[in-house]
Amino acid sequence: MTRILHFSDTHFGTERKAVVEAALDLAAAQAPDLVVLSGDITQRARRRQFAAARAFIERLSLPVLAVPGNHDIPLFNVFARALNPYGNYKRALGAVLEPVFENPGLLAIGVNTTRPRRRKDGEISEAQIARVAQRLRQARPGQLRVVVAHHPVRAKVESDVHNLLFGRERALAAWTQAGVDLILGGHIHLPYVMPILADRPTGGWVAQAGTTCSWRVRGKVPNSVNLIVRDEVDGVSACHVERWDYAAGTHAFEPVDKTRVDL
Repeated sequence: MTRILHFSDTHFGTERKAVVEAALDLAAAQAPDLVVLSGDITQRARRRQFAAARAFIERLSLPVLAVPGNHDIPLFNVFARALNPYGNYKRALGAVLEPVFENPGLLAIGVNTTRPRRRKDGEISEAQIARVAQRLRQARPGQLRVVVAHHPVRAKVESDVHNLLFGRERALAAWTQAGVDLILGGHIHLPYVMPILADRPTGGWVAQAGTTCSWRVRGKVPNSVNLIVRDEVDGVSACHVERWDYAAGTHAFEPVDKTRVDL
């Protein structure tokens, strides 16, 4: 069995402490192989916010793969944004902006889609597309092949089209051909699961997560995380993306939806 706990858009600096504790409790109960943090880890990329994020990661006591989001680059400190945009991120979370995690059942590849010059929008380069595709082709048999980026590559509602990643069409074509199973993202605080290619429900999937613990929720969507579970039953592999929402009444994350993804 392979289990991934997908957190996103924690926005430390705007976190709800009770929800942070509930997220930690969920991680302890589920004991995933990997915790993914798909960007916007802080609200304004300040040192104290990254310190809170670092403390959260240390309390998880689990393998973590994190990538930056646009909020993890200084907005108001124009000198830092121009000269050292990832300085505070690297001090708190490490120098690698595009980490890779691998075990016998999982290959997870991080991609940095932030661009300081674009402010909030994301972009992917030809070099990044090629690097990820090559790494996907090197996956071992039986590994779940996952790409993690902050910006979404498919939109569920029309109003989110302008938030989509620049260069996504070329990336999706190359990664689908290379055998990607899941692309995990955040940015828009709206959880959903959908096929990468609308006419090919077995050609890879997109799983977006909501905001894990910030009060900056989207409309009536509560704090939300994804739990991805891949298992084999009678020799047949099955994978599900479970959505877990925070329930104020119980002060805990509870499962609310489950989508089977055919790989």
